[in-house]
Amino acid sequence: MPYLVLMGLGTAACSDDEVDSDEQARRAYLCLDKSISKSLDLGFAGYTDASSANIAPHMANGDKAGTLTVGGQVDQGASSNKGMRLNIGMVGYDDTVDVVFDTSMTATDQPYLNMMLKMIPTGTVDGTLTANTNMLGVYTLTGDIKGTLTLNLTISGHLMMGTGGAITARVPGMTTVTGTATNSDGGVYNINITI
Repeated sequence: MPYLVLMGLGTAACSDDEVDSDEQARRAYLCLDKSISKSLDLGFAGYTDASSANIAPHMANGDKAGTLTVGGQVDQGASSNKGMRLNIGMVGYDDTVDVVFDTSMTATDQPYLNMMLKMIPTGTVDGTLTANTNMLGVYTLTGDIKGTLTLNLTISGHLMMGTGGAITARVPGMTTVTGTATNSDGGVYNINITI
């Protein structure tokens, strides 16, 4: 699945913690960018595999190290509209050279991906990726950038028929992600991308 590459993302875009707060928030988000697509895809895989309201944890590896785990719940029944409520967990997750992300191991303290799938299988998907109801859903950064990052994102896109047994999937290149990434120093990066 293609990922959006922003401004030639490489080691320079993610490294060096001796920068101002807004720039550090931008770099931290760019290092986390691929995980947004991976989280959405794991959520859809969980939806396809679910035999009840519970979505068993689905995992993916970071490009360099660590794991990303997505699990939660999906609405049951015959309706073509379904809500998914997912927790995003990371352990030593790294898609870059040396910016490592971790989250709480407790699901209720993890970042929270809440999606509404409408007119399954070929309708739309709308959602948010935010802190959870406890407002503790932060990503902890170590390595070249240190501190925490809190995302407040709105996701909007289109669905397509799934392949390989999948019920539905998001259309690559037609999902917009907007919002903010705020680091522990108060720096803010405004996000407006298509994945």
